[in-house]
Amino acid sequence: MSSTEDGERTSTRGRGQQLGGSSASASARDWLKKPKSPIIMSTPDNLDVLYEDNHLIAVNKRSSDIVQADHTGDNSLCEVVGEYVKRKYNKPGAAFIGTVHRLDRPVSGVILYAKTSKALSRLTNAFRIREVQKTYWAIVRPAPVPAEGRVVNYLAKNEKLNKSYAHPEPGKGRKESELTYSVLGGSDHYSFVEVRPKTGRHHQIRATLASLGAPIKGDVKYGAKRTNDNASIHLHARRIDFIHPVRKEAMRIFAPPPEDVLWNEWLRLEQQLRDE
Repeated sequence: MSSTEDGERTSTRGRGQQLGGSSASASARDWLKKPKSPIIMSTPDNLDVLYEDNHLIAVNKRSSDIVQADHTGDNSLCEVVGEYVKRKYNKPGAAFIGTVHRLDRPVSGVILYAKTSKALSRLTNAFRIREVQKTYWAIVRPAPVPAEGRVVNYLAKNEKLNKSYAHPEPGKGRKESELTYSVLGGSDHYSFVEVRPKTGRHHQIRATLASLGAPIKGDVKYGAKRTNDNASIHLHARRIDFIHPVRKEAMRIFAPPPEDVLWNEWLRLEQQLRDE
């Protein structure tokens, strides 16, 4: 991812948020590439909540947030959500927040957390049996050829480099990966690609688009020419479709992309496509 979307049954008891810490893991080093612009992380006060009920909460992840605690020392988005829930409902103890799936740190967009163990179990299973559909927006240069398609490849992860490599054939240590993509439009220099992964492999979208000769803007790990000023990459989890774990209703949640000239241009394109 791409993002790792396979269900993971983990949870945290919320703690207060204090940002900072050093970079000690490969993924953290990749993210902290001397950003030129201020980096703003989510806190209980600025958390962008997209949807919430008694069973789950969906938030709009900033590209600076980490989904779960790592070796950087930065508090995770999971902990921030827990503190937000604790404050909002004046809970005397820590709030239960379960991490269902992940997004890579430089990626923004919609992410779900469970507020009960029942919801965590059911959502995790929904991801496992592929009943959840995520839709991503990627801004790339140059455009992939062909302009749309279905890609099945086999990804091999290099743990030391925290990078996945796409191969056309199965092999030792390779995991099957599948997604569909379509170029919906573009700007003078970039193309706007909508991606729908079927599997949830490590860096799936990022590695696959790079293998098509279309690296994501800012993603120097996978072939982009330069980093973005705020250390993000132009990959955004725009939408998630799933069945509510308790009410059994169809759910569709959208996440607005970050404030950015190219993302704003894509939003205008989306509106034009709707009006046609």
